[in-house]
Amino acid sequence: MFPISLLAMFPGSQLVLYALPLIVVVSLVYGATRHETWPAILKHSWDTAVWILGFMGAVFLVILLAGWTQ
Repeated sequence: MFPISLLAMFPGSQLVLYALPLIVVVSLVYGATRHETWPAILKHSWDTAVWILGFMGAVFLVILLAGWTQ
């Protein structure tokens, strides 16, 4: 499997895979607390998951840039 072998090149990177189920569950629960119909829940969950991934990506970039300056 290409993605898993790609992750094997970076030590500790397989821990990132634990974030994916957490993002899905948090997004679904958050969407379900705001809406009652499945289409609305799924739409809100998708928007929340994209927001979380974007925020995590921004934090990753800040940490990456901070590590390069040392």
